[in-house]
Amino acid sequence: MSTESHAPHAGHEHVHGEGCGHVAVPHEGHTDYVHDGHLHRAHGDHYDECEPSGHTAHDDHEHVHGEGCGHAAVPHGDHVDYIHDGHRHAPHEGHYDEH
Repeated sequence: MSTESHAPHAGHEHVHGEGCGHVAVPHEGHTDYVHDGHLHRAHGDHYDECEPSGHTAHDDHEHVHGEGCGHAAVPHGDHVDYIHDGHRHAPHEGHYDEH
């Protein structure tokens, strides 16, 4: 995560980890945790927001995500992401975005 996108989550007293009760999401060499509808990642002695920026479409995605599709559903803001091949897919205008 670059310095430009460093976004500390203020007032976060909960410690995330195995058994903390929040969904763990593998993401680019670290683990994010779903908390209050957004994603946190550990960074030193605090947590950062770990949200995607920009729009990156996942090409050639023939699988349709939804209830019972076999992939973990992760509530994220106003939609649901699905964990697929170690990253999150978010539905967007007839295709899926990489998160």
